[in-house]
Amino acid sequence: MNNCFNTDLNIDINIINYVNKISKEIIKVTTNLEEIEEYNQLKVLDAFRSFHLSSSDFSWTTGYGHGDFGREKLEKIYAKIFKAKDALVRQEITCGTHAISVALQGMLLPGDEFIYITGKPYDTLLKVIGLEGDEKGTLLDYGIKYKEVPLKNNEINIEEVLSKINKKTKLLAIQRSPGYSSRSCLSINSIEYAINKIKEKFPNILIMVDNCYCEFVEKKEPLEVGADIVVGSLLKNLGAGITLNGGYVVSNSTEIIEQIANRLTSPGLGKHIGVSFGTTRAIVQGLYFAPHIVSQAVKSAKLFSLCFENLGYKVIPKYNENKSDIIQVITLKTQEKVIDFCRAIQQCCCVDSHVIPYPWDMPGYTDKIIMASGSFIDGSSIELSSDGPLREPYNVYYQGSLSFYQAKIALMNVLNSFVKKGYIDINFFR
Repeated sequence: MNNCFNTDLNIDINIINYVNKISKEIIKVTTNLEEIEEYNQLKVLDAFRSFHLSSSDFSWTTGYGHGDFGREKLEKIYAKIFKAKDALVRQEITCGTHAISVALQGMLLPGDEFIYITGKPYDTLLKVIGLEGDEKGTLLDYGIKYKEVPLKNNEINIEEVLSKINKKTKLLAIQRSPGYSSRSCLSINSIEYAINKIKEKFPNILIMVDNCYCEFVEKKEPLEVGADIVVGSLLKNLGAGITLNGGYVVSNSTEIIEQIANRLTSPGLGKHIGVSFGTTRAIVQGLYFAPHIVSQAVKSAKLFSLCFENLGYKVIPKYNENKSDIIQVITLKTQEKVIDFCRAIQQCCCVDSHVIPYPWDMPGYTDKIIMASGSFIDGSSIELSSDGPLREPYNVYYQGSLSFYQAKIALMNVLNSFVKKGYIDINFFR
């Protein structure tokens, strides 16, 4: 980092030197990232070639959206990349929570039961299910039954899951990423082992995986290890800070996609309608850049992990452990530190760097949320961002960064802020 950044942000030179030093240590634990990036990049390019992606695919229709060949080709590309038989990739799916919600509503009927086998799901899903709040039209309102099985030692508790399944159990849900909990993301190998064990006894049960924050972090995706349905957001990994909005559902069954599409639009119309409003180009371009941007985000997360582990904070995962998502959990222990961390991140964002984040009652959450996210695409967590609920143990969740160098600057600013607040002694960096 040169002196102009030091002048603009007024970062202590000792902090600059320290972050530059540990950045070199990160190289030792990121040697496999380029191999994963290359593998996934070739996967994307192969899908583009296979379906003859053309400039004409970026045009779009009006009205019902009949004959939108670009939209149809995009879904074929997604299906190939995820080793699926069919896919639903739409800008009408507004976020990851919406993708999960429409998939559950499409698959479950009154009297059916589903079980989250990774414990309590992400905060926004609690209102979808009907476990919190007084929302109308929840799954419980429609007579759909719900259970959950907590993880055991950060792994799916297979024996407990098998004991909970009964004749009404239709679907098991797996949330890979931690959400606002204190755990690591579930790896593909871990999911594969659990699915194999479950399917040995219950071969016909459906298994759905929430893949948000996880795409392209490893070489394989969940359908390749036995999952039946995979859902996610285009505002996270796959959007690469380019895609304007949207979500996806992929499956090894065309019938499953048809059922979910019927819920998204209406029975009889399904996938056949839906205007893309010219978003196909941005979705495809985001997909092209995604393998590289994900690699940058993982490397950035490891840098934050190493630094805060050195400072004595609990980090999940540790910097030298394998990652399966882009999120870095840091336990800061006080709400003041969570707030100051996010404010320092905001100062280094590309957009709205002058804005001061405050905790607020964010829709879908029961606790106040502090969020730093000055991004080109609103809500694009693959871009530099951090957030967290103001509740114990006061974790902050750092993720993203389109560039590793931006992450370095952001880390320096966080450390500088913590020194000024008296949370860290400057002598640590000397």
